[in-house]
Amino acid sequence: MTAALPLGPIGHAGLSMFAMTAPLAQTCAVRLIDRRTGRTHRINGSPLVLFTKTPDVAVAELLSGRDAAVWEARVEPIGVAARNVRANA
Repeated sequence: MTAALPLGPIGHAGLSMFAMTAPLAQTCAVRLIDRRTGRTHRINGSPLVLFTKTPDVAVAELLSGRDAAVWEARVEPIGVAARNVRANA
């Protein structure tokens, strides 16, 4: 048997109604790509991928101090919203 969470005057499980209905920021995967090979940069054999809700900040950090002729950052939306966009395209 599972216990139900108490509902307070501000919403379910202590969350405000606004917090439950506000749209969440889209999560993205940001990859550092070597333009010479077209492959994702690897560290100790593992691909460098950042998962973030602020891809512009991640791109700026990944490209900071790198030669733009050699490196690029690619942003891929992930999650339910990304699947819906691809299905409707």
